Amino acid sequence: MQPTFVLVHSPSVGPSTWHPVAEQLTAAGYRVRVPSLLDVGAGEPPFWPRAAAAVRDGLRDIPADQPLVLVAHSNAGLFVPAVRAGLDHQVAASVFVDAALPARTGPTPVAPPELLEFLRPMAVDGTLPRWTDWWDEADIAPMFSDPATRQRVIDEQPRLPLSYYEQHVPVPDGWDDHPCSYLLFGPPYDDVATDARERGWCVAHLAGAHLHQIVDPVGTARHLVELTPDGA
Repeated sequence: MQPTFVLVHSPSVGPSTWHPVAEQLTAAGYRVRVPSLLDVGAGEPPFWPRAAAAVRDGLRDIPADQPLVLVAHSNAGLFVPAVRAGLDHQVAASVFVDAALPARTGPTPVAPPELLEFLRPMAVDGTLPRWTDWWDEADIAPMFSDPATRQRVIDEQPRLPLSYYEQHVPVPDGWDDHPCSYLLFGPPYDDVATDARERGWCVAHLAGAHLHQIVDPVGTARHLVELTPDGA
C-alpha cells in the first residue's frame, strides 16, 4: 500500500509553500494531504497542541490503516513527535526538510536565545511581523522563482505572537522508533543536517534557499520519494 504524504508547513508561513510539491506527488500517483496550520498561533499558549490537532484534523478522511509519511519543513520539524503521538495512523516514515529537529531528550525550545533576542524588539503588543518582514530583501528574494508565487506566500503568512517562539515542545520518548531522514537545502541548516546524520538518519542535499520546495518542486518530490523506505 502506497503511503499518504502529509506535508506539514511551518506555522510561520502557510500551506501554499507545499502545494507545488503536493501537485508533483499527486501526479506520481501518491495520496497527499497539506493540513493548514495557519491558526496555530491563535489564542493563548501552549500552541503545540494546536499544531498536532491541525494535522490530525486534516487527515480525517484518510483510513486509519493507511500508512503516513510525515514531511515537516522548517520549525514544523519540532512538532513531529507531538503530531505522531496524536495520530491513530501508522507513521511509516518522517522526513525533515530544511527543518529544526526535536531535542534528543526533554522539551525542545522553538527558538534559541539568540533568535528570541532578535525577535523581541520587533513585537508590537506581543505580536510579530510576518516572517518575510523579518529579513532584508537580499535574503528574501532568492527564495522565490516568480512574483506571483512570492505574493501568494507573503499574503498567506500569519502574524504570530512572540510567545509562539518562546514555547517549549514536548518530545515523547521513543518518537523516532521509525525511519527518519533529512533533506537539506542549505545554510543555516548545515549543522542540523549533521545532527541528523549523527542520529543515524539518511541525509540528502538539494541545494537551494529555505523555501526551495516552491522553486524546485520536481526535485523536492523526487527526494521525498527516495527518502521513503521501500514498503512504507
